[in-house]
Amino acid sequence: MARNDKHLALQLRKSGKSYNFISQKLTVPKSTLSDWFNSLAWSKTLRDQLNIRANILARKRMRLMAKANKKRWLDWREFHRMEAVKEFPKLKNDTLFVAGLMLYWAEGDNSLSSGNVRLTNTDPRMIRLFIRFSEIFCKVQRNNIRIALILYPDLDDKICQKFWSEYLKIPLIQFYKTQFIQGKHPTKRLEKGICMVKIGGVGLKEKIITWINLFSK
Repeated sequence: MARNDKHLALQLRKSGKSYNFISQKLTVPKSTLSDWFNSLAWSKTLRDQLNIRANILARKRMRLMAKANKKRWLDWREFHRMEAVKEFPKLKNDTLFVAGLMLYWAEGDNSLSSGNVRLTNTDPRMIRLFIRFSEIFCKVQRNNIRIALILYPDLDDKICQKFWSEYLKIPLIQFYKTQFIQGKHPTKRLEKGICMVKIGGVGLKEKIITWINLFSK
């Protein structure tokens, strides 16, 4: 490389420019720049200063990104709450709508810290009714419904899955792996186990919780 290139690189480096900037400006490989300047004390000091500055800028960008993401998240949740408010007057007198809300209020996962819409019960009729509620009022597609069974060790997994699949008309491919409870079976026998239905995520949960809050008033 001609000496004037190294001279220009030296001037840029002394002015506080990074290897990346100089490399792009003069088309000099960064490995060459390192050979030229790495042994110079003032260049090492400049490198440390540039690293500190880059870290500060990176942390600032991360904070800004986190703030922007949080705002988008809150806006998204607010959108679903407002949708629920608008829909509620037309739905509040429908008996299936009210029944579904009461079921979820009593048996569902009401914590907003969890993003899952889940309802658990041993009564197949309750699970089937909640699925009807989710399809009609929550616009959940049947192929997006997931089922999980919780059984005691003395219950047959395949028999229980077959029963719930046929009763709910949900194919076995939409069943999670069965969980087994360790311990003694309760006095009142749960012949078909405990069924959990999962129908959606955070947005839908915001709507359902908003509907419950509106109904409670």
